[in-house]
Amino acid sequence: VQLQASGGGLVQAGGSLRLSCAASERTFNNYVTGWFRQAPGKERDFVATIFRNGGRTYYADSVKGRFTISRDKGKNTLLLQMNSLKPEDTAVYYCAAGSGTILSQIWYASAYNYWGQGTQVTVSS
Repeated sequence: VQLQASGGGLVQAGGSLRLSCAASERTFNNYVTGWFRQAPGKERDFVATIFRNGGRTYYADSVKGRFTISRDKGKNTLLLQMNSLKPEDTAVYYCAAGSGTILSQIWYASAYNYWGQGTQVTVSS
C-alpha cells in the first residue's frame, strides 16, 4: 500500500488545518491507520489512530479535544482535522497503516508497516 499525505502548511496559532492521506489500495480500509508527527531533533510521536472495525479512535493527550481523525472509505482516504493549533504542534506529520497492529501497539511507530512521505505543519505564534 502506498500512502500520500497532503494538506500541511503555515498557519497562525488558533487556526485550523486538515490533513489528508490517500491510499493506493482499497485494502487500506481494513488496516489500523493513524497519524504520527516528528519535530526537529525529536522522535516520531503518536498523534491519533482509528481502528478498522467500528472506527474506534485514540488520541495523544496533547491533541485531545482539538484534533479529529476520520476516514473517507469511499475514497480510501484518512483525514486529520486539526483545530486550535498551537506552536508546539509544529512538526512533520506522517500517516501510517498497520496490517497487523493490535490495540496495545497503536502508540508505537514500529507497529505500522506502511508510511506516507510526511507533510510539514508550521504554527506561528
